[in-house]
Amino acid sequence: MTKAPSPSARKVTVPALQEMKTSQTPITVLTAYDFPMARLLDQAGIDVLLVGDSLSMVVQGRSTTLPVTLDQMIYHGEMVARAAKRALVVVDLPFMSYQVSPEQALTSAGRVLKETDATAVKLEGGIHQAKTIERIVNAEIPVMAHVGMMPQSVRQMGSHSKIQRNEDKIIQDALAAQQAGAFAIVLELIPRGLAKRLTDQLSIPTIGIGAGPNCDGQVLVSHDMLGYSPDFHSKFLKTYADLHSSITQASSQYIEDVKSRRYPSSEHSHE
Repeated sequence: MTKAPSPSARKVTVPALQEMKTSQTPITVLTAYDFPMARLLDQAGIDVLLVGDSLSMVVQGRSTTLPVTLDQMIYHGEMVARAAKRALVVVDLPFMSYQVSPEQALTSAGRVLKETDATAVKLEGGIHQAKTIERIVNAEIPVMAHVGMMPQSVRQMGSHSKIQRNEDKIIQDALAAQQAGAFAIVLELIPRGLAKRLTDQLSIPTIGIGAGPNCDGQVLVSHDMLGYSPDFHSKFLKTYADLHSSITQASSQYIEDVKSRRYPSSEHSHE
């Protein structure tokens, strides 16, 4: 078992992630949406906590990431950043909080950093968002990019699970994001060979999800990794726990104990 870092372990920074790529040290990323989960993941030694717009689906129960708002992302981002003592915190810019113009994007990104104390923002897109990435980075706000399958484009792509195989477009998007100043880039649902080519070609870290083992780092939705829902299955997902069964069983036992008056017993009562 890997030993968790001590409280004095060095804070993960943007330059530290670049050093990890250079030294070929794998980067670990998980999503977090609230203080308790962020604190647990931080204490476990995660490198990056991503406050993903996936909270629209994972936390709010919606079918896409599109409905979540900037105010909601800030609300959750602040909780996660407050919990993180070591991990670098990245907050997604949600749908339509950056697509209108680079100025709108800068305003949104500025709000995220001022109101959450996170380190960076993430946005989807390459060539078409290059000017936006550059505008935000020029204001000294770190940007993580995201190419391949882009959840905010699900209406156009048709599915959250379709492997993206347009190599020329993906390469052009990734290079454009790097040129614009992104410090890292998420590669989602692309063939492993393409992910390796990009990882070798790019000077910034690549973070894969459904992109094979050759990226500089990996990201998963924490709820999926922990087995919260038995309904989500994907080839790239490895579950490390079965919290769905554990929570259901514990709750059922509590209900049974209360209904049968076994709880609270005398040991749980005050005189």
